[in-house]
Amino acid sequence: MEKLGGNQMKRIREKVSEGVYLNVINSDKFKTELISVYFILPLNKQDVTFNTMIPLVLKRGTKDYNNSMEIEKRLEELYGSDLSISVTKKGEKHVLRFSIEGPSENFVESNKIFNNKLDILKSIIYEPLLINNVFKKDYVNQEKRNLKDRISSKINDKQQYAVQRTVEEMFRDEKYSIYKYGYIEDLDKINEVNLYKHYLDLLKRARIEINIVSNLESEQIRKSIKDKFSYNEREEINLEREKVIFNEIKEKIIIDKMDVTQGKLTLGYRTNIPYEDKLYSAFLVGNYILGGGPDSKLFLNVREKHSLAYYVYSRVYKYKSIMLISAGIEFDKFEDALKIIKEQIELMKQGEFDQKSIEQSKKAIITSMKTINDDIFSISEFYLSKVLSNDDKNIEGLIESIREVNKEDIIAAINKIKLDTVYFLKDK
Repeated sequence: MEKLGGNQMKRIREKVSEGVYLNVINSDKFKTELISVYFILPLNKQDVTFNTMIPLVLKRGTKDYNNSMEIEKRLEELYGSDLSISVTKKGEKHVLRFSIEGPSENFVESNKIFNNKLDILKSIIYEPLLINNVFKKDYVNQEKRNLKDRISSKINDKQQYAVQRTVEEMFRDEKYSIYKYGYIEDLDKINEVNLYKHYLDLLKRARIEINIVSNLESEQIRKSIKDKFSYNEREEINLEREKVIFNEIKEKIIIDKMDVTQGKLTLGYRTNIPYEDKLYSAFLVGNYILGGGPDSKLFLNVREKHSLAYYVYSRVYKYKSIMLISAGIEFDKFEDALKIIKEQIELMKQGEFDQKSIEQSKKAIITSMKTINDDIFSISEFYLSKVLSNDDKNIEGLIESIREVNKEDIIAAINKIKLDTVYFLKDK
C-alpha cells in the first residue's frame, strides 16, 4: 500500500493473472469514480494500425448493446456515466485505453452502480458484437474510413505536423518514429476477419493494467474484478526499456516544402538523461528555464528581443528522453532563429541563468504536479506512468526531487544534451 499524497489517497497494486495487474487508488475527494483498462503493447509498424482499429470498432456495439445508441442509453441509465477510449504512444509502447466515469455510490441511490459500470465496460472490451463469429463488417469499414480521415488530417495542424515529421526523421531507424494511429496504406489490409483474429491475439498478449480511482473499499473492488473478469491462456510479453543513451550523434537538417503561410522550425535534442537518472529532475527545471513559459530564455530572446518567432517553446518527452524546441517563424528567419536558439542553450550550459529563474521554474513545475491530484483522469494516468517507468515516487516525492534541484545540477544536465535533428517546414 502506498499513499499518493493529499486527501487520504492511497493505492494498492495486485497481480490478477499473467500480465494483468489491478491498481486500486482509493480517494474520497471525488463525487465520481473512474475505471480504466489499459492494453499495453510493444510499438511496431505491422501492428500499429490494427491496434488502433480495435477500440474504434469495440465501442460501436456489443453482444448486449448492438449499436452506439444502445450503449449511450445504458450509460444514461447509469446516471449519465461517460465512456471514453484513447490510443496513445508512450515511448515505444502502444497504449489503448477504455474508461468509464460516473457517480460514486455515495452520491446516487444505488449500491450496484460500480458493478453496473464494470459490466458495461466488460461488455465493450470482452463481448463485442459478432456476425458469423467475426466483427460486423459495416462497423469495420466505417471505422476504417474514420481512421483514414484522422490520419490524413494530421497535416492540417502544421505545428504538430512539424513535430511529427521531426520525430520521424530523428528516429528513422527506431520504433519511436511510428505514428500512434498507424498508416493509411495498412488500412487496406484490414477486414472484419483478420481484425477479429488480431483482437483475440491482443487479448492474450497485451499487458493489461486496470486502474480504478474510487472511494469504495479496496477489497470490494478486488472481489468485483475477480468475479467479472477472467483471464485464461495469457502470455506475459516483454515490454522493453527504450534505448535513450546515444554517444555518437550526427546532426542533420531536414527541409520540407508545402503551401504554408508560416515557417515551422523544430529542433530535436537527445538528452542522454533517462527518467530514472538523478539529473532528470534538474533537466526538467532547466528545460522550463529554457523554454517553459513567458519568462523563459527562448521566449524573451527569440521572440521578444529579436522578434524572430511568433511562438517558441521547448518540451520534454519523458519515455524517450528527448527535448523538442518548436518555433513559428518567417521563412527568411531560419538561419537567425536557429543561431539564437543554439546560443541560448550554450549560455545555459555555461550557467548563464540566475537563482530567480530557477525558483520561478521550480514553482511552476510543482504547481503543475499538484494539479494531478485535482483530476481523476490525471491520477489514473499518473499511476500508469509510474508503472511504465518503474518509478516508486509518489507526487510528494516528485515535488521534493524538484525542490532539491540546484544550479550545478541544471548545468550538468543541460551539458548532456546533443542536437540530433533540425527540421524546417517552409513554403514552396
